Amino acid sequence: MNVNVSRSPLTIRLCGPRGFCAGVDRAIQIVVLALKGYGAPVYVRHEIVHNRYVVEGLEAKGAVFVEELDEIPEEHRAQPVVFSAHGVPKSVPADATARNLFYLDATCPLVSKVHKQAMRHQRLGRHVILIGHAGHPEVIGTMGQLPEGTVSLIETIEDAEAYEPADPDNLGYVTQTTLSVDDTVGVIAKLRERFPNLNDPSADSICYATTNRQEAVKQAAPGCDLFLIVGAPNSSNSKRLVEVALKAGAKQSLLVQRASEIDWDAVGPIRSVGLSAGASAPEVIVNEIIEAFKARYDTTVELAEFSIENEHFLVNRELRSIELTHEDMAWVNG
Repeated sequence: MNVNVSRSPLTIRLCGPRGFCAGVDRAIQIVVLALKGYGAPVYVRHEIVHNRYVVEGLEAKGAVFVEELDEIPEEHRAQPVVFSAHGVPKSVPADATARNLFYLDATCPLVSKVHKQAMRHQRLGRHVILIGHAGHPEVIGTMGQLPEGTVSLIETIEDAEAYEPADPDNLGYVTQTTLSVDDTVGVIAKLRERFPNLNDPSADSICYATTNRQEAVKQAAPGCDLFLIVGAPNSSNSKRLVEVALKAGAKQSLLVQRASEIDWDAVGPIRSVGLSAGASAPEVIVNEIIEAFKARYDTTVELAEFSIENEHFLVNRELRSIELTHEDMAWVNG
């Protein structure tokens, strides 16, 4: 470890809000409560959220992560299986029912809202355009709510320019929740330019948490020598925060999963650091990184707060009688 003996002064601009959104918090609580109420193992289809620390922490408590339901052994079919916060195609709960599995759906309520918006477009006879990233679990889940051939994925302005629908006057769009207004404005403008009768979703699809975290980073980034985003490489919203920090004026921006990933020699001389976390990143890692800087610099922490979030989503009805304590969540919340 290359400790800075001179302990140069350093200011950390700590973004607020940061880290867990209400949907991620709810999904993790569902697994924790299922383990408390039903005992191990509790099976989880795919990563519950995009964060290795969270996944490994739940594994240590007795969660077993599987890619598909047929991996659950016959003798454990009575144990709960949890669907991830990103949402799943309709075929997944149907498969669970056919296998007589007890499942708990941890789909974020804001993702479920997009599912309903897409189904409403389709019910009204419109072809659905989904603005999002190919292969992302949320996109797979949303497309899986609709019959094959009734939804088209658009990722970029170029895609929107090249898109040739069968009925240009009968289209409706929805967006992946983890995109921001900035991410989608150009695509939507191009689609509207080409298809003036394009129907909006019945309510805004963009997740409040995505927008809030990006706005906080924009506010904190100007003049930062370094901006660190805590998050996973497969986290769409975390990677976007890195881009937002650079665009807003940070001299360099990096995505890190733990303090151990920081290359202190490569950081160079710095006096100001921005710090935020993607919606799947736990607060304990933010604290870990702050402590790593305090060990090397004479550190002052300033809060760069854009807004205060007080959203809370209820867990599944089957779990509401099980007590959730501070100690149950201390491993992620600190």
